[in-house]
Amino acid sequence: MPPLSRPALAAVLALSAAPVAADEVMVFAATSLKNALDTIAADYEAATGNSVTISYAGANALAKQIIGGAPADIFISAAVNWMDAVETEGLVVEGTRKDLLGNTLVLVAHGPAAPVEIGPGFDLKGLLGDGRLAMAMVDAVPAGQYGKAALQSLGVWSAVEPLVAQTETVRSALGLVASGEAPYGIVYATDAASDPRVTVVGTFPETSHPPILYPAALLTGATDPADRAFLDLLSGAAADAVFAGHGFRIVD
Repeated sequence: MPPLSRPALAAVLALSAAPVAADEVMVFAATSLKNALDTIAADYEAATGNSVTISYAGANALAKQIIGGAPADIFISAAVNWMDAVETEGLVVEGTRKDLLGNTLVLVAHGPAAPVEIGPGFDLKGLLGDGRLAMAMVDAVPAGQYGKAALQSLGVWSAVEPLVAQTETVRSALGLVASGEAPYGIVYATDAASDPRVTVVGTFPETSHPPILYPAALLTGATDPADRAFLDLLSGAAADAVFAGHGFRIVD
């Protein structure tokens, strides 16, 4: 199905949402969702008159903020484990959790670069030379966790671990490669597509890391009808078209 135009998307949102004037939806979302989610939120606001405020950060940081009492209505994580942590604390409304999206892990380079065959034992260290490998925090941020798992699975992690430049979010890792501060980095395919200054030189095998899933859920602090309505829209056809247009895989 081709992506819907912005006017068409707004029309679908207007028909499918139950607008409640002056309601505010507070969303905590993984940074990698920003481009697509900003579009969906803007069209939802235009169609309903409600407002959507989105706080973007690494899913690990967002989960910890929610558990610590930060006011949020919806949480969209980039990994199952951080949604699990929030749900374990009793902060997810029963029956609202759903897996929305999937993604792909890629190796990117600064500027034009030759393709790299990613497989067991590939010479990533040699590829880096004196440079650094940009990754989100490998023990906390989902993109970094997926990346570390992939490199361990392929048997190259120990060789490149001293060369990893860790950042707080996957977008920050992308920024290091885009600016030329790091020659290579590991990010999501959707992030790579958002910056023309980087080139995707290889895709990590799906079997080399846990499945990349984006679970979403309504939180117990949600009080407005618009909160549930916006969550429902995220798995509707109009939102699917936007997410797919940004390179995400639709799960539901």
